[in-house]
Amino acid sequence: MQEKEHSESDSALGLLQVYTGPGKGKTTAAVGLAVRAAAQGLEVAFIQFAKPGSSSEFDSLKKLGVACMQFGAEGWIKEGEDNAEHVSQALKGWKSALEYLKGEELVDLLILDEINVILSAGLIDTAKVMKAIIDRPHGLDVVCTGRGAPAELVMSADLVTEMLEIKHYYKQGVKARKGIEY
Repeated sequence: MQEKEHSESDSALGLLQVYTGPGKGKTTAAVGLAVRAAAQGLEVAFIQFAKPGSSSEFDSLKKLGVACMQFGAEGWIKEGEDNAEHVSQALKGWKSALEYLKGEELVDLLILDEINVILSAGLIDTAKVMKAIIDRPHGLDVVCTGRGAPAELVMSADLVTEMLEIKHYYKQGVKARKGIEY
């Protein structure tokens, strides 16, 4: 694949980043980027799909002035089962994301956490998401996280990081820990 060349100043590019793969750390990487951006005075919006309930990430980001929104139904998205509430929440989240992607709400960085999961499950049309991301306002950086990033998203991205699970303590019986996993 041929690399894209950019001639603009680095801060005005509006790049697309994708964090995907089966390993731990995709949301954590996005949160770290949000913290860095907010600390440098950039306006950040963090939209989280598929995860209901509060998290320490949200609490921290809100204290930094990051616009945080969460759209998720209880339980896991399961292929072949009734995912109506997951679809409803995903569409609400996508409506909020579109406000930024159309320039109705202005930020420098938009993080769409777990949108890859929503797309791979078919809860939102990938072609519509891709069009909105490609047509986004000049200078808007977008980060898409989650397992199963669609090929179209990967091919369009300026940066793709795949998190691989080499070893995980969960397999040794360690449960999710407050402040570490959530």
